[in-house]
Amino acid sequence: MIFSFAHPAKDGRVLMNGQTAKTNLKTMVKKAHEQKTKVLLAVGGWYHIEGGESYDYFRTAISNSTSRTKLVDELISLTKTENLDGIDIDFEHPRSNEDAENLNIFIQALDERLSKLDKELTIAVYSKIHSVTGTEIQSVVFKPEMFNYVDYVNIMAYDGQWDGEYNAANLSPYPFAEDIVTYWSTLFDKHKLSKEKLILGVPFYAQPEDVSINQMSYGAIVKANPENAQRDTVKMHGTTYHYNGIQTINKKTDLALDNGFGGMMIWELGHDAKGNYSLTSTISKELAKENEQQSIFAKVYE
Repeated sequence: MIFSFAHPAKDGRVLMNGQTAKTNLKTMVKKAHEQKTKVLLAVGGWYHIEGGESYDYFRTAISNSTSRTKLVDELISLTKTENLDGIDIDFEHPRSNEDAENLNIFIQALDERLSKLDKELTIAVYSKIHSVTGTEIQSVVFKPEMFNYVDYVNIMAYDGQWDGEYNAANLSPYPFAEDIVTYWSTLFDKHKLSKEKLILGVPFYAQPEDVSINQMSYGAIVKANPENAQRDTVKMHGTTYHYNGIQTINKKTDLALDNGFGGMMIWELGHDAKGNYSLTSTISKELAKENEQQSIFAKVYE
């Protein structure tokens, strides 16, 4: 389970959404550990607690040794005091070679400290693939050697609706996932990195064709009509929503496993349906067919 989010300040402090967030984190850690499930704390995300994108805050925090060291120190302190099993870094998105190098240095420093505590380090990454053209997006930059220092790489294989002219159908269709899996498999093979570190992300939300209308959770769509679990589109509230139903989630899970990936990542668990229509359960059952140990990373938004 990944608790989202803690927020980096420019001086390296770690901010959370008041006592409520800390209480929720403590509760989740307790309940998860009772079920022998690990808990990581996600740091970053798209929006910052103090307003605007988190990019500038994160970029500044890791750009010099003083604030970078402070950020590492505070994350290690939180890991100890909250009995966490690790940290998930969600820097959206490094936009230059300088960003990529600073992120690489930060990840190495954090990994060194977490490894001494026998804790995990994961990183959420942009898909790097254009949902329409299928080509590599050059505006987001990662240093491939950085991936040596993380346990898992959670690929955000969704939000393709923003590639080019807005199109809700490009949220996360199966061909988009195929292109993403091909890109990351090729990259990891080229740099002799273990593909078991790769985790394919899937959306548990639906994107409306009318951009002025709010997104919907998969759970709400299924609650309106259980038959919607077997579809990828539905007409509701005067628009058409695009999402991933059970069949598509099954196909994506098989796609990841067939390419040697280590498991699946969910954004986000609170959007799931319950019972027979749960996408988390769908993924779990598909992973259970494999002989090797696989993982599900479920993000939980506070």
